[in-house]
Amino acid sequence: MSLERKCILVLLDGLADRAQPSLRGRTPLEAAETPNLDSLAAEGACGYFHALSPGQALSSEAAHFFMMGYSPEEFPGRGYLEALGEELEFGPEDILLLAHLARARREGDRLVLAEKKPRLPEEEAKEFFSLVRAYQGPRGAARLEHTKGSSGVLILSGGALAASITDSDPMYPGLPLMEPLPWEGAESDPAALNTCALLADYLAWAHRRLAVHPLNTEAARPVNAVITQRAGRAPRGLSTIAQRWGLRALSISSAPIYRGVFRALGASALVVPEGANPGRDLTAKLALAAERLDEFDLIHVHSKAPDEAGHAKDPQRKREAIAALDAGLGEGLQALKGREVLLVVTGDHSTACSGAMVHSGEPSPLLMHGPDVWRDQADAFHETACARGALGLLRGPELMYTILNGLDRGKLWGLRDNPRDLPYYPAARRALSLKD
Repeated sequence: MSLERKCILVLLDGLADRAQPSLRGRTPLEAAETPNLDSLAAEGACGYFHALSPGQALSSEAAHFFMMGYSPEEFPGRGYLEALGEELEFGPEDILLLAHLARARREGDRLVLAEKKPRLPEEEAKEFFSLVRAYQGPRGAARLEHTKGSSGVLILSGGALAASITDSDPMYPGLPLMEPLPWEGAESDPAALNTCALLADYLAWAHRRLAVHPLNTEAARPVNAVITQRAGRAPRGLSTIAQRWGLRALSISSAPIYRGVFRALGASALVVPEGANPGRDLTAKLALAAERLDEFDLIHVHSKAPDEAGHAKDPQRKREAIAALDAGLGEGLQALKGREVLLVVTGDHSTACSGAMVHSGEPSPLLMHGPDVWRDQADAFHETACARGALGLLRGPELMYTILNGLDRGKLWGLRDNPRDLPYYPAARRALSLKD
């Protein structure tokens, strides 16, 4: 067995897309100039990856969590991962929610969403967050922490609380803000009911305070609401990537949410700033990965550029971002020459440049390149070319099993060298003691 072989997982966020009329029926990846990715595809094996099941639209943090071989039942919630990634202070029993400022209009006793996450001058955003930062009521306390722009994390504490509650964020303009409710099956849970009531109290209090602020009283489009989604809580007993897969893992990204995901899984994580050129950013991240290769077995290298272009609904911008990333990948791989590396390139989810969905459910193209990897009939790297690949469709934990196999560390099924039936070899074991 070779324990020197390492894996670089290049994750191009929101890579997959739909056929775009402005690109003559091609996807942005298919239309982009990608000589480096195409060469790697021709020399390796291709297929598709979906972190759960094709057709399901996944958020980035959930897709990464499932990609690392964890189940939906183990997922601790976006709010928790956001707070962890932003390095906020919170307690093990607190409930954490992703929160945004919003513009809303009053219709009777309802608030109807007009604009989510409005772009605000930094000082103005700070002023609004400061106004609704601290709430204390009969059911508990709420603390809103500002993270970036019009976004933050709402921390609920005090009394019996539960994360099994619905969102108040309706997602799309023209829809009313929603009442927090317990999940199905938790309708009689006192902790869930208390959490819903506490959150509703806070949201109403926040609206009242924002509505009378001088910046809003005369504004045609006031920032007068806080909306929340994806409640979470610190998990108990979640095994680390090292425990589950036998791999020392590092994430290199430019967004705190990925730091949160990997820290939740007991891995190391670096957040580095990004510039205007995604290709140069990727080159720098790969150079950093090469420097840390002796310390880690699996290094996740992330770029947000395709996802951002997809959210802007701009196929040409996404095409250009992908072309820049291809150039950056080609240059960045020079730092890995001479190393025994399994290179894996894929996306976490599809961010389509068309349609109304935030993310869509198409699987992402996948390529693997390195020692012993098959050379299949795929000769380019895009959504339709990968259909000729030998890897087929990998789902959820199948990617980690395939990486473990590519690293030559998979355990023969049925062997038990540890009380837990672990998928990797060698696992921690107890030596037989010969006693006289």
